[in-house]
Amino acid sequence: MTLRLGRHSFPDDATLMMAIVNRTPDSFYDKGATWAEDKAFDRVAQVVDEGAEIVDIGGIKAAPGVEIDEAEERRRVVSFVARVRAAYPDLVISVDTWRASVGRAVCAEGADVLNDAWGGADPELVDAAAEHDAAIICTHTGGVTPRTRPHRLAYDDVVASAIADTTAYAERALAAGVARESIVIDPAHDFGKNTFQSLEVTRRLGEMVATGWPVLVSLSNKDFVGETLDRGVGDRLLGTLAATAICAQAGARIYRVHQVSETRQVVDMAWTIAGRRPPARAIRGLA
Repeated sequence: MTLRLGRHSFPDDATLMMAIVNRTPDSFYDKGATWAEDKAFDRVAQVVDEGAEIVDIGGIKAAPGVEIDEAEERRRVVSFVARVRAAYPDLVISVDTWRASVGRAVCAEGADVLNDAWGGADPELVDAAAEHDAAIICTHTGGVTPRTRPHRLAYDDVVASAIADTTAYAERALAAGVARESIVIDPAHDFGKNTFQSLEVTRRLGEMVATGWPVLVSLSNKDFVGETLDRGVGDRLLGTLAATAICAQAGARIYRVHQVSETRQVVDMAWTIAGRRPPARAIRGLA
């Protein structure tokens, strides 16, 4: 299915790199390296040079922490979205928010995608996307409250739950007026899941791909990688790339990442092995 993200369309054999740009002073991975607006803008320039098709701008870290109200979230992201849109008219801009009011504000400034990491906690977010002809990312969190950590969440079948919840969210977005080609589902590794559950979602990602909805995965330096390999946040790249290869083999379309160029190589290799992409060149034994 052709994927349309706001004003941008991509064919059904395209994989997309979504680079993370945090407008937060306390993000788990970069520790606030892009908190200052100019630093965040430099990060956008870097990832565009590395080939990212999408930037995902977030104003609140996912983990528990200082309360960030709507006004502060808007202050962090709305004018920045406008600045990025003016500088990069051909770039897909995504905003990581669960609040409909913030979604409306960023879409008015040129955002193409609303990346709801919290599984529809604000039911009006789909309306915000529909009003602005924006795309929406529908995630599975097991119903947890935004910015809380999972604790002993139990599922009869975590993949079945992820499929049921994300496809129901997708259908709700469709009913609200979001275009079918602008709806993406995401199993949301670590959100509402322990490490065993995130690993199972990874192993069985093909079942989500089989729903027909485009699938996004956000694996980059996640805790399930760190716990699996006993690695700290700054030492999870190889584990992340291994998980990425599994998800790429299964057919995930969008990869939310900190490291763009490394992920691109892994995804291209996996998709080529799977027969979905030709080699960039193939002259060995033929020329």
